[in-house]
Amino acid sequence: MKALRFNHTSLKHTLFAASVSLLLLSCKGKAPADDESDNVKAITPVTVTAVNDTSMVSYTDLNATSVFLQKNFVKANANGYIQSANIQPGHYVEKGQLLFTIKTKEAQSIGNSINILDTTLKFSGVNKIKASLHGYVTQLNHQVGDYVQDGEQLAVISDRSSFIFLMQLPYELRQTVRQDQNVQLTLPDGYKLNGKIASFMPSVDTLSQTQGIAIKVNTDRQIPENLVAKARIVKTEKNNAISLPKSALLSNETQTEFWVMKLINPTTAVKVPVTKGIESGDRVEIISPKFSAQDKIVVTGNYGLADTAKVKIVQ
Repeated sequence: MKALRFNHTSLKHTLFAASVSLLLLSCKGKAPADDESDNVKAITPVTVTAVNDTSMVSYTDLNATSVFLQKNFVKANANGYIQSANIQPGHYVEKGQLLFTIKTKEAQSIGNSINILDTTLKFSGVNKIKASLHGYVTQLNHQVGDYVQDGEQLAVISDRSSFIFLMQLPYELRQTVRQDQNVQLTLPDGYKLNGKIASFMPSVDTLSQTQGIAIKVNTDRQIPENLVAKARIVKTEKNNAISLPKSALLSNETQTEFWVMKLINPTTAVKVPVTKGIESGDRVEIISPKFSAQDKIVVTGNYGLADTAKVKIVQ
């Protein structure tokens, strides 16, 4: 009976040892498969590009306000009553056009008594006021029947030939603008105008340190005063600049360091610090290092890649 009990206990120990051995063997057999799976997951699909040798231009967009530099103040030439007014605000008038007629207070009081007494005098007592230049009526101060004094302002006419866009240029960008330089203007409705730098204002704003730049435009379109447009000027222009798509350029959170992922072989990409230059559209200039046309730079799938990363090029 004791011998039977001993054999049963030994059998249990033997089965337990065999189970543990099988478990260890199965674990050892699965380890290579897991490692192989991890390696497959570590390969990142990417697309690549090469550097281009192109001309690049960077622009600066500034506000420009439409103004009339010269305005004519139409004034009364005698004391009297306005008999007729042939203009309205917004009307365009030609040089020499009749604007107002004023009947003097003496003529208003005496009437035709003088002509009755002496028909040779041809006295009417009516003075005519004509436009001294062409432009738009931007202000009308009096109407028919108003009594005005000699020298009193009747209207304001903006000289059409003095119409410009006044651009406020930060003085640190003064060297980027020159006389007769072409400037493209975009109005709020999307309409585009071509203009030229006409003159530089002789003063700088104390607070903003900006200088007024007069942009002359040649257009038949009636543009109101105080309209704010976007003026685009060339800030930097380079020929034969080495550039990459912006998506190929990576940076830190503060954008003080920049780098790209370059392929050293078909399956490995390494981090290469770069110095960037001007940006134009969707491309950025690479000042250093000097990449060759054969170098392959990762353009998509590069975000978050380690310094040396396994990659797979896809179309």
